[in-house]
Amino acid sequence: MRRPASTNTVLLAAALCLASALACGYRLIGYGEEIDGIRTVAILTPSNESYVSGVEYVVADALRREFLRRGAVRLTEDPEAADLVLGGKVRNVHTSGRSFSSVTFSLEFQVEMVLDLEAIGRDGVARPIGTRSMRETEYYLASADVEATRKNRDEAIRRIASLLAQRIHDNLLEASFQ
Repeated sequence: MRRPASTNTVLLAAALCLASALACGYRLIGYGEEIDGIRTVAILTPSNESYVSGVEYVVADALRREFLRRGAVRLTEDPEAADLVLGGKVRNVHTSGRSFSSVTFSLEFQVEMVLDLEAIGRDGVARPIGTRSMRETEYYLASADVEATRKNRDEAIRRIASLLAQRIHDNLLEASFQ
């Protein structure tokens, strides 16, 4: 039985993409039971040095959700029993106007979040997270309704926290494969 030419083309393209990726040093990473000897992680709620109340809980929740979503390690509430303890502080959350109307009303804002987190192993050795994983900005729209603007800002902060949690998880995982 002969396959249609389009099927053969798709299979050939997929094989070429896979071969190209392998030749460039890329590899598929499957999550096993641990990351570099780490089976359990305790995520401490960071302290909040910013003026935005409750942002530390948003960051902690995003980190916990990301580690649970990936499933590479098990979360524990007890830092003493954990193979890795992730904690630190939310250093700053800064909001500024980015675009303005002709009468100097803000149309769009930018919010920037800076974290200062560290990952400490059971042996007391700090694992590198990477400075790029600790800072991110996001834009959100202003509104004549103050409550809508606040909700837009809160959603932008949640998106930043989620993105930073993904980066932190990835950096911890990448460091274990080097």
